[in-house]
Amino acid sequence: MSKDMKKLSTDAYKGVRDFFPSEMAVEKQIFDIWRKTVEMYGYEEYGASVLEPAELYKAKSGDEIVNEQTYTFTDRGDREVTLRPEMTPSLARMVAARKRELVFPLRWYSIPNLFRYEQPQRGRVREHWQLNVDIFGVESIAAEIEVINIAYDITRSFGLTDTDFEIRINNRKIMNYVTRDVFGLDEAAAQKISKLIDKKDKVKPEWFEAAATDVLGDKTKQFLILLNSKNFEEFASSLPQTTEEHVGLKEIRECLAGLERLGITNARFDQTLMRGFDYYTGIVFEVYDLNPLNRRSVFGGGRYDDLLSLFGNEKVPAFGFGAGDVVARDLMETYNAIQKNSAPADVALCVVGDQSTPYALEIAQSFRAKNIRVLVDVSNKKVGDQIKNADKRGVPRVICIGDEEVKNGKLRMKILATGEELSGSDEELARTIRT
Repeated sequence: MSKDMKKLSTDAYKGVRDFFPSEMAVEKQIFDIWRKTVEMYGYEEYGASVLEPAELYKAKSGDEIVNEQTYTFTDRGDREVTLRPEMTPSLARMVAARKRELVFPLRWYSIPNLFRYEQPQRGRVREHWQLNVDIFGVESIAAEIEVINIAYDITRSFGLTDTDFEIRINNRKIMNYVTRDVFGLDEAAAQKISKLIDKKDKVKPEWFEAAATDVLGDKTKQFLILLNSKNFEEFASSLPQTTEEHVGLKEIRECLAGLERLGITNARFDQTLMRGFDYYTGIVFEVYDLNPLNRRSVFGGGRYDDLLSLFGNEKVPAFGFGAGDVVARDLMETYNAIQKNSAPADVALCVVGDQSTPYALEIAQSFRAKNIRVLVDVSNKKVGDQIKNADKRGVPRVICIGDEEVKNGKLRMKILATGEELSGSDEELARTIRT
C-alpha cells in the first residue's frame, strides 16, 4: 500500500449493522418466528425492489419527510429515487397495478429492509428489517381481529406471557369525532392536539395541560376528563351519543369482544394511542411491553382504506401492521428468549493427511445425501487441533479419517460432550446421528 493511501475504516456506515454468524443466527430466529406465524394464517410472501420513485413517498408523506428522513438521490437517468423507508406504499402500488387480476381478500406479508435517515438510538437504526402483514378486501372487523391475533401470537413466540404485555387499541373515527365535532377544531388545530396526545406519557402533566390550553382554551378541562378516562365505558359515557360517534365505539366493542372470544384478554382501549393518525382511517393498535426494563410500544398498525386512491384506484379496505427486527431482538433479550447458537454441522470430519481427503469427501457426500450436515476440515492441522476447532464451533460429533479408515471403511465417531465413541460403517453411524 502506498504511503499516501489512507487506510479504509473497518467500521460499518453509521446507523447500519454487520451481521456476523452469531448475530445472523438471532436474526434468522426472528425471521423464522415471523414466517412460521403468519403462514399459519395463510399469508403469502411478496417482495419489491429497495428503490422506488421519490414521488411515491412525497404523495403519501409530503416533501419534508422525503427530504429530511429518507435516502433520496438523482440517478444517472435524472430520475429522483428513494431507498424505501417503509413497505406499505410499494405494497399499495403493487396491488393497484394488478387489482383486476388479484383474488381478494389478499393476505400478504414481506420482510423487507428499510432505510430512514434518523438519529441512531436504542431500538432505532438507519437500516432495519421489518415484518409487514396486510389483509386487503375485508371491510368488517374480522380483518382487525385476525391481524391482531397474529400480532398476539408473534409476541407470545418471543417469550412473553399475557401478563407481560398489552394490546392497546384506539379508533381514528372516534378521535376525528372528538377533535372535529366535540371540540370544534379545524384541521391544523386537530393535528396539533393529536401530536400533543402522542406525547402525553412523555411529558409532565402541568406542561401537557398548558399546551392543551393553548389549543383548546376553556374546553381543556373537558378534554382532560376524556383523556384521563380509566376505561372504555367511562370514556364512551363522557361523549355525546351521536350516530357518527357510535360507529367508532361499536367497532372498538366488536374488536375487543372478538379477541376475547379467541382467548386474548390482554387487549384494552387506549384513547391516548394516536400512531400517526394522518395515515389511518379506522382502528389502530400497538403491542406494549410492560416490563420495566423495556417498557415501550414494540410494534403496531391499523386500518388504512384510502391508500390505493393515490394511484387513481377506488378504495380497497386494508388492515395491517409492521414489526421491526431491532425492537424484536430487544424484546427477546429482555425475556431471555434468544436461543444459543446452533451448531453449523451435525458432524465434523477430521482429515489426517492429504491422501485421506478424497475418501473424507466421499463420506461427507454420503452423509449429506441422508440430510446430515457435515463439516470437512481440510486445514492439515494436527488432529487434536481439528477436534478443538470442531468443539469451539459447537459441532457435537467428530469422525477422524486417516489411512486405516480409508483402508477398511470402519469409522469411529466421538461424542464431544461425553467422550463416548461409536464404531461402524458410514451407514450405521448415519442412522445413529439421525436418531
